Amino acid sequence: MLRLRNRLRPLLHAAPSLLFPTSHRACLLLSTSTSTPPSPGPAPFSLEGYLVSACGLAPDQARKASKQAFDEASRLSRKPFQDISHSRLNTASNPDAVLALLSGAGLSRAHIAAVVAADPLILRSSAKTIAPRLLALRDRLGLSSPQIYQFLLVGSRALRSCDVCPRLEFFISFFGSLEHLLLAIKWCARLLTADLDTTVKPNILLLRRCGLSVRDIVQVCSTHPMLLGFNPQRVQESLLCAEALGVPRTSRTFKYAVAVAACTGKQKVAARLEFLKSALGCSEVAIAVSRMPSILGVSEDQLLPKIQFLLDEVGMQPRCIAEKPALLGYSLEKRLVPRHCVMKLLQAKGLLNTDLTFYSLAKIREQAFRMNFIDRYKDSVPGLADAYATATAGAGGVLPGSPVLMS
Repeated sequence: MLRLRNRLRPLLHAAPSLLFPTSHRACLLLSTSTSTPPSPGPAPFSLEGYLVSACGLAPDQARKASKQAFDEASRLSRKPFQDISHSRLNTASNPDAVLALLSGAGLSRAHIAAVVAADPLILRSSAKTIAPRLLALRDRLGLSSPQIYQFLLVGSRALRSCDVCPRLEFFISFFGSLEHLLLAIKWCARLLTADLDTTVKPNILLLRRCGLSVRDIVQVCSTHPMLLGFNPQRVQESLLCAEALGVPRTSRTFKYAVAVAACTGKQKVAARLEFLKSALGCSEVAIAVSRMPSILGVSEDQLLPKIQFLLDEVGMQPRCIAEKPALLGYSLEKRLVPRHCVMKLLQAKGLLNTDLTFYSLAKIREQAFRMNFIDRYKDSVPGLADAYATATAGAGGVLPGSPVLMS
């Protein structure tokens, strides 16, 4: 009996599978095969595709703008773009609302495309937030639709980050016109986010106390607008630094010395001074800086080849370079080298006075130089015009018969 029970036990364990041969997995497969397939959900939102279809950007533009948006959003949030919650770029609803606002402000489709290409993250802005700001540009400041478009090309980031209208009102009055302000913003768009009461106005007051007129401040801030946006303590230190450089407050270059000191920083200014001292000599540095403070904003990598060229190839003395610091502001490849080659070539052919200095040729405006030294002698020196055009374009053209380049 015991032996029979032991033989039947395996069969009893196997009975369920024998009686019900369809396993649980088979049931699932059967259920899946007989049920209706789930309908596909909506396609995920594609910013790149939206930029093409809704904004009118070319595919290459859209690809570039999309990458720019993702990179900037990740940088601002310090996390990958796909991890940013509430990005307002997960669907087309918010971008559609922003486009409607831009259209309502009078921007054409082409203008909207240009604005979005310049700042694709404007599509992520809260439509409720930027709507009154756009309205204020027209109703409070009286900007026309073309002027709103010109502003948005350079200032849309400020529009979406703060109430920009009071700042625009102040700076338009300060710079004299919207056009002049837009030029300054192109140098530094962050100016539009600087606090007027704690930063901008105190900095203007500091500069005025140092003897600078409002006109002087406007002039220097047109190319160095961040001077108004720095911490006032930094501006105060820059005023002292400019005087330490030997540039008196009464000098017309004092305002530029202040701007360079503020924008470059004390450490870099000190490093450039040491470099120039080693290249030109101590006494010569003071002359150069007092006449052209902006050379302290030029890197050593840019200054060294120019100084070496002027010393070795042109044959200028250090003091002469210091007295003509504008030479260090010109492009070596596109101005100094090509014009020196033209000078030596024309002098070698007896077409140019040998007493003519290199500086007198280098400082001439491009149009006047071409007319007086290229077009005038192009028949006497075949190929001169084409070679000069190639050289000044940075393509490394060789001037025909140039003694400098043949040596």
